[in-house]
Amino acid sequence: MTTTVAFIGLGHMGGPMAANLVSAGYRVLGHDLVESCLSAAVAAGVEAARSAAEAAAVADVVITMLPAGRHVLSLYGPEGLLAAARPGTLFVDCSTIDVADSRAAHAAAEAAGHRSLDAPVSGGVVGAEAGTLTFMAGGEESAFAQAEPLLAVMGKKAVHCGDAGAGQAAKICNNMILGVSMIAVSEAFVLAESLGLSDQALYDVASAASGQCWALTVNCPVPGPVPASPANRDYRPGFAAPLMAKDLQLAANALRASGIDAELGLRAAELYARFAEGPGADQDFSGIVRAIRAATSNPTDTQKGSTT
Repeated sequence: MTTTVAFIGLGHMGGPMAANLVSAGYRVLGHDLVESCLSAAVAAGVEAARSAAEAAAVADVVITMLPAGRHVLSLYGPEGLLAAARPGTLFVDCSTIDVADSRAAHAAAEAAGHRSLDAPVSGGVVGAEAGTLTFMAGGEESAFAQAEPLLAVMGKKAVHCGDAGAGQAAKICNNMILGVSMIAVSEAFVLAESLGLSDQALYDVASAASGQCWALTVNCPVPGPVPASPANRDYRPGFAAPLMAKDLQLAANALRASGIDAELGLRAAELYARFAEGPGADQDFSGIVRAIRAATSNPTDTQKGSTT
């Protein structure tokens, strides 16, 4: 019998993910408040539902991909998805949200007689389209085992990280590494330019030496060395700066709550928040190299730590 999936949230990430499930033979009922997103998903074979609850009512698995924890918790509310779904439905939340919100969603699902998994993703829009995402999952082993065939369609790797909220914890830690490393790589390219070293020369050295990292070899922040990077498309987002800012803020909240002395993580959150609110609002997160370059040209702003 074909597994029926309700997919709630069909934006830049959710839409391609749902389309990949359709291509793999799953029946997918989708809902999104943005009509253009729903229409694009329908064109890919997703069946349109009039509401999220309508989709959840007939689903074996409910997948959510939403902007923030408040949206997830709202849909998991007393008259939302949990009430509409049949007993024992598996809920898989692929949103990137606060760990506390994720654990609250798990508790609500369990109280309503359902199974749940938090499974945020890494890989961006390109990974969603290609089905090469990495899933970081938190929840019971049995829930992960049930979700694994679906995750295998939408991604190339799924890691069970632990109990409820562990997937979200892994995601914010991973993206803190990514945000900090992108700033470091960008600063290195700006420094190289000031010293008369070409972008290609720095790339050729660092990509084969101890400076190699994903921010350099896959998402290089300058045009040329990595043809597929957003820098070659005027920084059109693969992973948008506001999303990085959001993830780093989640990490910063967790750092403060845990009392951890993490200067680079907190500073990265500040820099990306400023960048995302200004020139980076519609750019890839690697576009922060432009802000660093611009600040470098104004010594006063540089001394203040400005990236505008």
